[in-house]
Amino acid sequence: MKKIGILFGQENSFPQAFVDRVNRINPPGIFAELVTIDKVLQGADSGYAVIVDRISQDVPFYRAFLKNAAIAGCAVINNPFWWSADDKFFNNALAQKIGVNVPRTVLLPSYALPDNTTDKSFRNLVYPFDWNTIFDYIGFPAFMKPFAGGGWKHVYHVEDKDDFFRQHADTGQLVMMLQEEIDFTQYYRCFCIGGNQVRIMAYNPKNAPHQRYQSDFKGSDTLMQQITEQVIALNQYLGYDFNTVEIAVRGEVPYAIDFCNPAPDADINAIGEEHFEWVVETSARYAIERAVAQKPGKDNLTWGRFVRQHTSKKAAVPTVKTIKAAKTAKAPPVKEKAASAKKTGKTSASPKKAKPKEKQ
Repeated sequence: MKKIGILFGQENSFPQAFVDRVNRINPPGIFAELVTIDKVLQGADSGYAVIVDRISQDVPFYRAFLKNAAIAGCAVINNPFWWSADDKFFNNALAQKIGVNVPRTVLLPSYALPDNTTDKSFRNLVYPFDWNTIFDYIGFPAFMKPFAGGGWKHVYHVEDKDDFFRQHADTGQLVMMLQEEIDFTQYYRCFCIGGNQVRIMAYNPKNAPHQRYQSDFKGSDTLMQQITEQVIALNQYLGYDFNTVEIAVRGEVPYAIDFCNPAPDADINAIGEEHFEWVVETSARYAIERAVAQKPGKDNLTWGRFVRQHTSKKAAVPTVKTIKAAKTAKAPPVKEKAASAKKTGKTSASPKKAKPKEKQ
């Protein structure tokens, strides 16, 4: 019997609905439950074929638990190793590389020195920073936000350079990005599950949080298709199984604003019953699919195209035993090589005569 578990925090509606839906579908040999943890032994099997992660970004203990579960063969949704390495600034650079429109963005050093550092820790950093070039590149008004973060925390709307310096002084040790403002005519938040299932939801970030999904944006079929393709491309390159992408449309051009949301808000009171039903049903069926495919003790994580394109040729993973065997393998004795050379009249160091080149 394979278990699907969901690891969650303060949210209420989605986790239990997800568990109930998997068990209502009732796939043979598979059932779902809320994850329980009473010990974490290194390398030990967690007992779950699949775990849906909704909280480890806020709880380091859970992140370590999920990595340990993954190395023992659990299919974790989303990949905790990639999620640990990813950030919003890298996301933008990758999006630009694969042809997805994104706002102009720059990375900023933290205003305050990080703990355990001094001025000498930043001798490679030119002071003052080239602010004029940065401001000319981004333009004003702009947005300033953490390069890694979410939940609309520490997001600043910046009117001009004086406003920038004033607000940047309030960011402390946070590493921030300054980003071009997209004056949008339409805005959408898009769920992507399994790297290919997309739900486009009209959304207005200018509204109060409880009213953001009460929007009436309606784009053309061509625009919806373009958004769908970009959402799929982003998630397949990043390797996220469960994510949202926010799209701002300026004119008829979609810009990906934020697409590092691997534990996106899925509360029924926020997204509404219709969207909630789609998320519950789609995620439940995807988790079942992953449980069916899961192979105990193997790597069952999703690795995006960005990673896979650099590791397309899979080599056997070396172990202490194989490494030791390779080191102690006996090479042919030198004397035998010399004796062989005498018989043939050739040695490995003998120069080879070059063949004459054919006339062109």
